[in-house]
Amino acid sequence: MLNITRIAILSVHTCPLATLGGKKTGGMNVYIRELSRELGKRGIKVDVFTRSQNPCVPHINEMLGENARVIHLPAGGEVPLDPDQVYPHLPEFTANVLRFAEENGLRYDLIYSHYWLSGVVAHTLRALWRVPVAQMFHTLGVMKDRIAHAAGQSSIRPADLRSFNEADIMSWADRLIAATPAERAQMLWLYRAPRARIAVVPPGVNLAQFRPIPSAVAKAALGVPPEQKMLLFVGRIEPLKGVDTILQALADLKGQQPHLLRTLTLSIIGGDPDAEQGENAEMDRLKALRARLGLEDVVMFLGAKDQAALNYYYAASEALIMPSDYESFGMVALEAMACGTPVIASEVGGLAFLVRDGVNGYHVPVREPQALAEKIQLLLCQPDRRAVLGANAARDAAEYAWAHIADRLLNEFSQLALPIRQTVIS
Repeated sequence: MLNITRIAILSVHTCPLATLGGKKTGGMNVYIRELSRELGKRGIKVDVFTRSQNPCVPHINEMLGENARVIHLPAGGEVPLDPDQVYPHLPEFTANVLRFAEENGLRYDLIYSHYWLSGVVAHTLRALWRVPVAQMFHTLGVMKDRIAHAAGQSSIRPADLRSFNEADIMSWADRLIAATPAERAQMLWLYRAPRARIAVVPPGVNLAQFRPIPSAVAKAALGVPPEQKMLLFVGRIEPLKGVDTILQALADLKGQQPHLLRTLTLSIIGGDPDAEQGENAEMDRLKALRARLGLEDVVMFLGAKDQAALNYYYAASEALIMPSDYESFGMVALEAMACGTPVIASEVGGLAFLVRDGVNGYHVPVREPQALAEKIQLLLCQPDRRAVLGANAARDAAEYAWAHIADRLLNEFSQLALPIRQTVIS
């Protein structure tokens, strides 16, 4: 069995300490941060390597906690770049990882890489360090392209850079971590991944941070009147998240049950509502839709919030709404559940796995505002039902404590063997 005392975690394109709700920040950032802290508590040394995007940020940051730190390494200039723009600079990033390890006399027992860009880096490190690699993708490029194409948002690109590299990584990685059985099936179906190397281990949730709080207490902390009812969306502002479906559902309610909107608000957490027009096309589109539907007094764009505040927003809400076209898992759904808040979600990807219809929340068909409006009305008009769903949600979330998830991951990691040294014949 592999003895693990030091792990290199690769998160090339996004830092686990970045503010959530911004561009390319979300569940993956939370996953890496919380797992690193849990492993650090157990005495395992964790170095998270990420690309430096700001020369004013220290290159070594120990804010993750005991035994865990973030290493910011330059690659292609210390400025924000989209993932596709990062790709040409991966050799420089890899060289800087190698240099950091050599200069500090570090030897790692395992590489845990996240997203396809990190997998490309991990391939070189695996060969030079002779240590096994576990890979988690968080989202799959082929799935995102298929869903976007079905929604009319893009054309399918069957052999693009991302999907090609994802398939290559699946062919050699020592262990592939899928968040749900659905993601495992997608790896097998779309990429022909080796069945024996895939392990299903879901993300976890920090139960000390996300916990039930009485609604009145949460509302008071946020300055929300006690009689006000709130619906919540948390996530990136992009078309695949389906925020427009929520607005259309509220417009349906306004036409059929206008009294329900008199004390109702939809709080949208994510993005930058104060950005200049044109910086985020989806934010601009949603604001225009809000005005067209006459929902300016109901729909509030609150921007990104730190996780310390999220607990209060979850607990103050009647429900978290996630009408996504695609979610590999949906960590904000798990956070809301841990706070005792039901989730109304599309029956897609990880949300189909995490949300149990009629037990801890409700499923709704993708892009069907009327069905979403019916579930919202149900929760608003039947507080006893909402209370039962919320209690069930909190109980279900307890099974995802990071201590349990870390145990399962370490069990998978411990079974990995050192890669066989390959001799290159010239």
